[in-house]
Amino acid sequence: MKVAIVAATALMLASGAALAADDGDPSGRPGKVLDSDKCQAVWDMTERDGDTLSKDKAVDFVVNYEMVDTDGSGDISADEFKAGCNKGWIKPKDGTDAE
Repeated sequence: MKVAIVAATALMLASGAALAADDGDPSGRPGKVLDSDKCQAVWDMTERDGDTLSKDKAVDFVVNYEMVDTDGSGDISADEFKAGCNKGWIKPKDGTDAE
């Protein structure tokens, strides 16, 4: 029983460390959390349709589109994008000094 508890604890710690070290990848794992200035810089780099970001224009910026599009509308609003930055779902890009 003790061995199982120790093994489970070690696995959880290893998984957490792997996620913390990750910068976000196509598998959908979160990466670095961007502060509001860096988040705004990335938002400014996007080609939006009005005030929203469509899926086809988000590929270079969003780690996992479905996780950021929290209302399921098919477009990401500025508020959803900011929330995505706070959760590590938005990728830093060249020119934002976030990398």
